Amino acid sequence: MLEEQIELWRSFLRKRQTIHTVDIAELEDHLREQITALSTAGLAPDEAFLVAVKRLGSMDTLSREFAVEHSERLWKQLVAPPEEQAPARGISTEAFVAVALAVAAGVLIKLPALFGMPITNNESFYLRNISLFVLPLVTGYFLWKRQVQTRALPWIIGAFVLAGIFANVYPFVTEGSTEVLAVMHAPIALWLSTVGIAYAAGRWNEPAGRMDFVRFSGELFIYYVLIALGGGVLMGFTAGIFGAIGIDIEPVFESWILPCGATGAVLIASWLVEAKQSVIENMAPVLAKLFTPLFTILLLVYLTIVLVTGRGPDMDRDVLIVFDLLLIVVLGLLLYSLSARDPQAPPGAFDILQVVLVISALLADAVALWAMATRITELGFTPNRTAALGLNVILLVNLAWSAVLATRWVRGRGAFADLERWQTNYLPVYAVWAAIIVIGFPPLFGFI
Repeated sequence: MLEEQIELWRSFLRKRQTIHTVDIAELEDHLREQITALSTAGLAPDEAFLVAVKRLGSMDTLSREFAVEHSERLWKQLVAPPEEQAPARGISTEAFVAVALAVAAGVLIKLPALFGMPITNNESFYLRNISLFVLPLVTGYFLWKRQVQTRALPWIIGAFVLAGIFANVYPFVTEGSTEVLAVMHAPIALWLSTVGIAYAAGRWNEPAGRMDFVRFSGELFIYYVLIALGGGVLMGFTAGIFGAIGIDIEPVFESWILPCGATGAVLIASWLVEAKQSVIENMAPVLAKLFTPLFTILLLVYLTIVLVTGRGPDMDRDVLIVFDLLLIVVLGLLLYSLSARDPQAPPGAFDILQVVLVISALLADAVALWAMATRITELGFTPNRTAALGLNVILLVNLAWSAVLATRWVRGRGAFADLERWQTNYLPVYAVWAAIIVIGFPPLFGFI
């Protein structure tokens, strides 16, 4: 009974914009400490829970709201004192730090130009090192904000050092397959192995901590796209009005505005997600619910056509990319739907639709793997085919067990937590595979 009350309290906090999701674990620790102390003093578990909620101090306003929503359980009488206004949390310091780091990112990406390496003539160098211009600063922001314990620093620093070594020591063929794969996968490996650890602040090994990071990543993507769209419109108007007086801003745009803005916007978007200044932070789960039925229809139609016509996909490079992106989007839809769901609510029609989506994606992945294996048998292994094959096998395993867990849960024979735990525990697998591609593929395939 006590654990059910704590879970209900935790679910209530997740829905509130006045508290960061990463702070809930710390609040829960304080709550449990209070409950233990009160139980030792002789209170019953239910009574200890109610008093502990009241004693959370800065949570008085939330406690009152919690009591009002659940007055039928008599929480209102214990935790709803006369109305008091909790002090607002300032964000001026965080804003200053975020802007300073955004400026630092812009400076870092222009720094090599001072040593005779302008962007226009060294695109390969900048692409291989793009993660190192941005992600250390994002990681530093969360290390500062979360006050992460120093024992995590050696791992984080080591990951960035290794990434810098492999990006600059390997003798890549310019624009070769292994270089392109390294450019694509290095940010994934570093994002999960450095930023994720800093963001979760000691909770990276917990499903809740990883799910918070997944939610943050989706919201960050939305903010970044919005900033990019706004910046594009601004640059369009800027080019138009300066062009009207005979001034071409394209060289300035390519050399300064685009690289500095693209890197700095990652820091600004990270701060905006944390600051929770608008309801856009809820867009990731909303978009997941909107597009889940559409992607389900797409996959069902595709599988029907493949079954009727007997035609398998032609696994050239572009098709491989499309299939991989499709499966990643499906997993994203599943993850963000899970992140916004009330764990205590029973399965509904939308949950059944998600099961259909996962099973459809599983079948589509099996078709892609069959076509891919056929092509590899005929033409042999290449860096792109091997990377795609490995990713599809990883996705196949994820989707297969997700389908099993989701089906069990919908049928009432499993728990929602099992599905959530499986998805969050699987995240390191993607980081490991990305690291293998960055570190192992270049020498394996002769750096071509």
